[in-house]
Amino acid sequence: MNLITWQTIFISLLQGVTELFPVSSLGQTVIFPGLFGWGNLIGGTQCDGQSCFVPLVTALHLGTSAALLLYFWRDWWQVLQTLGKSIKEGEVRRNTDSWVSWLIIAGSIPAGLLGAFLETPLKRLFASPLLAAAFLVCNGSVLFLGEGLRRRAEQRAQSQATFFNGREPAFRPLKSLTIKEALIVGCAQAFALIPGFSRSGMTMVAGLGLRLTHEDAAHYSFLLGTPIILAAGLLEVPQLFHQTMFSPVLIIGNMILCGVAAFLSTKFLMKYFEKGNLIPFAYYCWGFGLLAVILFLTVIHV
Repeated sequence: MNLITWQTIFISLLQGVTELFPVSSLGQTVIFPGLFGWGNLIGGTQCDGQSCFVPLVTALHLGTSAALLLYFWRDWWQVLQTLGKSIKEGEVRRNTDSWVSWLIIAGSIPAGLLGAFLETPLKRLFASPLLAAAFLVCNGSVLFLGEGLRRRAEQRAQSQATFFNGREPAFRPLKSLTIKEALIVGCAQAFALIPGFSRSGMTMVAGLGLRLTHEDAAHYSFLLGTPIILAAGLLEVPQLFHQTMFSPVLIIGNMILCGVAAFLSTKFLMKYFEKGNLIPFAYYCWGFGLLAVILFLTVIHV
């Protein structure tokens, strides 16, 4: 296999593994090629005079979204059923399964609108691995701060002996959120349009701030990200039909590879967040982000 093939396989695995981890897959796919000196991949201009790298990375989202749809197929089937039922009856009740469907729709609006209006300027950020590394450090700080605020809220609730349905103190189920709160989580998701900020990380921190458990915050984050990830992939795929850098077989094969990696990552994270938290991911973002910044400033000129 030639160099381009190995590079795209690496990017596909990286994208699939890190898309759901709160470490910014977008940032990783910008930083690593910069560290490895893969200017041929990032700077390839066989897509109507523009780089093919952005459409390729975004097209891999089709594999990720397929993995999410497959893993959460019961949730999405229920979403379709409950949406149809609520529209037919003309009534939507909070604290019901149908309410969660509307929370997903509302939470998807901010990132969808910002992505549509800011597509061009945001794409320019792909040319700066240094910026992506710096934003990755910021992402780690947000994760750490989110966990700190969550722990303070839990300690305050414990001191007041406040419990919710016998679960963790002061925590609430996903279906208790309001539309306004769903929009807040959606605005947090919009930060992921910037390479270095994690989609799942930002939405989980927002969810924790609204007193969701780690498990519910992760669940909502993955459901909320699915339509955005799918739409992003579908919008960029047509550009790949007018390029000569990547063969159709290579693109489809890497989409499948990315999807398998994303499915396994989702399975791991849903199990991890039953008891785990965001702190280890914050440490990774700080460590890797700072190391990349130092290398870009002193050794690698990008």
